[in-house]
Amino acid sequence: MSQKRSELLLVVEDDARISNFLSYALAQEGFPVLTSDTAQGALSLLVSQPVDLMLLDLGLPDADGMDVIKRVREWSELPIIVVSARDQDREKAAALDAGADDYLTKPFSATELMARIRVAIRHLYRESSGRHQAVAEVGGLKIDLDRRLVFLEDAEVHLTPMEYSLLAVLFQNIGKVLTTGALIRELYGPGYGNDTQALRTLMAGLRRKVEANPAKPRYILTEIGVGYRLVDE
Repeated sequence: MSQKRSELLLVVEDDARISNFLSYALAQEGFPVLTSDTAQGALSLLVSQPVDLMLLDLGLPDADGMDVIKRVREWSELPIIVVSARDQDREKAAALDAGADDYLTKPFSATELMARIRVAIRHLYRESSGRHQAVAEVGGLKIDLDRRLVFLEDAEVHLTPMEYSLLAVLFQNIGKVLTTGALIRELYGPGYGNDTQALRTLMAGLRRKVEANPAKPRYILTEIGVGYRLVDE
């Protein structure tokens, strides 16, 4: 078993086999774990225990997991990773737009699960520090948020203002999937609608400047049908 971790994780899953698998995998990594097989039980635990991250199934017997996400987001920024058999892109996007931090489709491996949890916990600590890093770096790609400068392998990259804004949003949410709808609202405002063409064009321009091979990006990955993720190496 790995060294004991301080973060308390909550598993919300009504299938006992999956709940046991998740609990065992997390315990092997040293995480203390709480479990609930209902939405109401999960919400009760969240208000009574110092939970640091929640793994949430959407198909619960007493409520839809989407409602749980929305209720939690009314009062908490707790990291939420959805673990669901629902694999439709629109449902993934809806969960992320509702406030989930990530989405894993069943079945998945323990390795993939732990990778997503590590990203969510790193993001939690960044948020708890009260501000984003002034300088952030992934591989050879670096952004200076105070000076609004971008470097690739130590050479300055000249971006348009909108390209910079897009990259800054991705860096501020490093490792997280951002839906196309969320990016459009952030970059163009809530009244822009759901026209993704402008975003795709902007992303293509940004990738041409920061990716060695834009057709096989290293840094900005496409989550097909959902949105984009800046890798957290």
